[in-house]
Amino acid sequence: STRASFSNVHPSDNEILEEPPQSFRIVSSASQARRKSNIVKEMEKMKSKREEKRAQFSEIRNKRAQEFDSSCPNWEFARMVKEYRATIDCRPISMNDPIEEHRICVCVRKRPLNKQELAKKECDMITVANRNTILVHEPKVKVDLTKYLENQPFRFDFSFDEAASNEMVYWFTARPLVQTIFEGGKATCFAYGQTGSGKTHTMGGNFSGKTQNASKGIYAFASQDVFLLQNQPRYKAQGLEVYVTFFEIYNGKLFDLLNKKAKLRVLEDGKQQVQVVGLQEIQVGCAEDVIRMIEMGSACRTSGHTFANSSSSRSHACFQIILRRKGKLYGKFSLVDLAGNERGADTSSADRQTRMEAAEINKSLLALKECIRALGQNKPHTPFRESKLTQVLRDSFIGLDSRTCMIAMISPGMSSCEYTLNTLRYADRVKELPRNGIAGEANLMETENEELEISKEGSNCNHEQLSEDELSPHLSSFREAVTRISELEEKAIEELKEVREKMNNCNYLLDMAEQPEYDLEAFVYQAQCFIHEGSQSFLSLKGTLGTAFTNLTQRVL
Repeated sequence: STRASFSNVHPSDNEILEEPPQSFRIVSSASQARRKSNIVKEMEKMKSKREEKRAQFSEIRNKRAQEFDSSCPNWEFARMVKEYRATIDCRPISMNDPIEEHRICVCVRKRPLNKQELAKKECDMITVANRNTILVHEPKVKVDLTKYLENQPFRFDFSFDEAASNEMVYWFTARPLVQTIFEGGKATCFAYGQTGSGKTHTMGGNFSGKTQNASKGIYAFASQDVFLLQNQPRYKAQGLEVYVTFFEIYNGKLFDLLNKKAKLRVLEDGKQQVQVVGLQEIQVGCAEDVIRMIEMGSACRTSGHTFANSSSSRSHACFQIILRRKGKLYGKFSLVDLAGNERGADTSSADRQTRMEAAEINKSLLALKECIRALGQNKPHTPFRESKLTQVLRDSFIGLDSRTCMIAMISPGMSSCEYTLNTLRYADRVKELPRNGIAGEANLMETENEELEISKEGSNCNHEQLSEDELSPHLSSFREAVTRISELEEKAIEELKEVREKMNNCNYLLDMAEQPEYDLEAFVYQAQCFIHEGSQSFLSLKGTLGTAFTNLTQRVL
């Protein structure tokens, strides 16, 4: 039998096993065919379902693309932003909202998309949720190329959307500070942000091309209220006089914008008070006089081409309204249009002058942040000597009668998203407010499943991160080099002035030799003294210039 034949077979290593009977092969092939047919059917079902899902997803995408401008390169992010905004109740600030008193007031203003951004069809990635909260919809892409949004919330004292006018911004920010200077205090208002975010527009007024309407800026609004208060009976009897100054700080040097950009010096007097030597204070009698001063000074301000803006303000402009009573300082209001901040990575490929500008700007902005924090936390020490900007504004950071307001300006475009986040983080560290209400967690919106998810880490992680400029050792070393070069430059200028003074002695010796009868011995002695002192001055100047050149070529270039 078949069973016996199989049981009696004991093949050796060199023998070949007999093949199974034909009936076994038929049964085996039939079962394999059934299994294969089932697998093929399942694969075909999976393939058809996949194609159906792809067709459905493609139909949904085409339908949504018709609702948006398909020529927009980032229409998917625009759709996600729109869908997210539909889930929240946006209540922007209005003129009827109450004004809260703050010693340190930090607010943020979003500008509308400009012509260049509209031409590029950029997405608006900023949402002002209410009078305190602002959201940044940061675009992200996963490893599998899935697009999603990381919605990062920030909370400030006031938040202004793109519809807010300069009058509204002034009403909540700088206007409450005007009363301070009539009470003998010091007030300061800063406009901070990326180049092209609207700082000069907010502080100086509307621009039509290169023509400035200075009557629509915070400078002019503050001066109008100053004269209104000055004419009130309780202040009119005090005999207060109004003066204005307007100067810029460029590369650590001061220039008077109301005196043909004359160079100024910053010194400390015997009472440890900072004095700006040579700064002109011009007395004004009405708001129209102030507007003329603003227009004259703004026309002289230093500007240049940068990565982010073709006409960027490269200096800090400080407009001061000073009250004096019988010649003595009574109150002072400093309105500062800060230079545009930029990341070190964006200036690394620029020329030496641009990199030195950026290093000086960023150094002064970091010093300013620490001074404002020290003022708000009543710290015993204020690091005002870290930059010329904080040194000049020292009296605004010291004393219980000092109040400060910072207006952080942000750009809404998708290409400016990283700059916007850096600006908001900087302002957030100046005055850290708790995030409640809508500002709890970061949200993720995905295109794959079209559902809103919550990320528990995004916002908090970004809040704790230091900015790129604060972390980079290379940039820190670059700043130290720029500071050292500035010190050597000041020293060289002083030594050159000493050489010029000593050269005047040469004229005295020549006049002495022209006399019919002169003391030859005295002439020779004074000539030798002149040569000895002059050679020492020249050698000292040579050494200073050599050190400066070495630092300039090795550490900066």
